[in-house]
Amino acid sequence: MSELIELALESAEEAMNSGMEHLEAELRKIRAGRAHPSMLDSVKVDYYGSMTPISQVSNVSATDPRTLTVQAWEKTMLDAIATGITNANLGLNPMNNGEVLIISVPALTEERRKELAKQARAAGEHAKVGLRNARKEANDEIKSAKDDGLSEDEAKAAETNVQQLTDGFVKRIEERVSTKEADIMTV
Repeated sequence: MSELIELALESAEEAMNSGMEHLEAELRKIRAGRAHPSMLDSVKVDYYGSMTPISQVSNVSATDPRTLTVQAWEKTMLDAIATGITNANLGLNPMNNGEVLIISVPALTEERRKELAKQARAAGEHAKVGLRNARKEANDEIKSAKDDGLSEDEAKAAETNVQQLTDGFVKRIEERVSTKEADIMTV
């Protein structure tokens, strides 16, 4: 019967790790006022009729905390890349100097920083909901194993392990979100 418990714990941990990875991806999308090449990850460019990620048609780099540069692999693509960046609704306005696109990242206002911090907290809460769902599924598996003959003590110990696992992930989420909030609120 302990194999069922181990399987339930492994399944829960896998789901919780997946939730953490999703949270990290969501938090990376929230910019903290500094220019970072990943800001343009969601940009798609019309590359000879097909929508292609910007990373597949150019190099994106941050030259300083307020400026991104986009070096197209084909100079003829500069206008298409600029259009893709504008259409992505990121609030960025690329300037084409004929060689590269230069994007000035505007400083965040206090109001916008608060909105982004709220967005980070919401992403954290969404991740916690995923953790609770994984915990519920693991506890349901343990209860069904208890119906199949698992002893009361083993079931209690397994539920305690699931709760400890959940508590550890909740702590990691809270730490990550508070780090992101501090990053956002830093001027």
